[in-house]
Amino acid sequence: MASSPIDMTSIAASQPVATVPAHWRDFLALTKPRVMTLVVFTALCGLLAAPGTIHPVIAFTAILCIAVAAGAAGALNQWYEADIDGMMKRTAKRPLPAGRMDRQSALHFGVGLSFFSVVLMGLATNWFAAAILAGSILFYVVIYTAWLKPRTAQNIVIGGAAGAFPPVIGWAAVTGDVTALPIALFMLIFFWTPPHFWALALFVKLDYANAGIPMLPVVSGEVATRRQIWFYTAIMAVAAMAPVLLRLTGPVYGTVAFVCTAIFAAMAFQVGHRRESDPARMLPEKRLFKFSILYLFLVFGALVVDRWLFA
Repeated sequence: MASSPIDMTSIAASQPVATVPAHWRDFLALTKPRVMTLVVFTALCGLLAAPGTIHPVIAFTAILCIAVAAGAAGALNQWYEADIDGMMKRTAKRPLPAGRMDRQSALHFGVGLSFFSVVLMGLATNWFAAAILAGSILFYVVIYTAWLKPRTAQNIVIGGAAGAFPPVIGWAAVTGDVTALPIALFMLIFFWTPPHFWALALFVKLDYANAGIPMLPVVSGEVATRRQIWFYTAIMAVAAMAPVLLRLTGPVYGTVAFVCTAIFAAMAFQVGHRRESDPARMLPEKRLFKFSILYLFLVFGALVVDRWLFA
């Protein structure tokens, strides 16, 4: 089921207009710093797991570029979705819908950060890594935010690729190429994204419904969403163990990935077989969402340790 795009112009006219210059904290909020934390960590792990050496200053610059690019994508996302954010309880206090910043400032900020991050990445490391970085920004803003999100319930499935680029970029910053292991890491995050995000969507589905966003729980209902969480968790489990099966990693990664994936799968199984419809009582869904974040930290951290010990 598809949804026609929201009329951005007419709704934007009803948004509060900033009457004073935005505070620096509002510009920081545009970058979605909490989301950026996981992006930076997976990128750092990709960089540290890559073969070869890189000067610490160049490595820091590469990670800085990825962080700035993630912030740019977040700012452009909020610029484009200012009207939608104003309709949702969990995002209504963001700088644009709350009227603490005007849309033009957010647009200029996002474009400026995008340009800076890509150019600096190219100059500091290599233009191959910079090209992937630019592609990740465009994918998130154009493909996911502007095209997929307002039109299809599969938005997060395809759009999840945007969040899967960081370890690939970190790897490419060191090596100048992409091989089997960074592709495997990309696929792990790609298939991790739907169960991670749909667990959240289950207990904030009224927000999405009010904003007219066709997220899976809104379009297909809770039962179908829960089945899809379990389905994608099963695929994610295969992706998580692929580096071990392909002999790209050693026992540290293999052990941590197996244990953490088993816990993730058990939580997803519990969510997948529930019929709860009261958002206030969705504790398994909230636990799965929180653990899914910890999951990536643990698995990617184990990857770095494994590569240092056995590469």
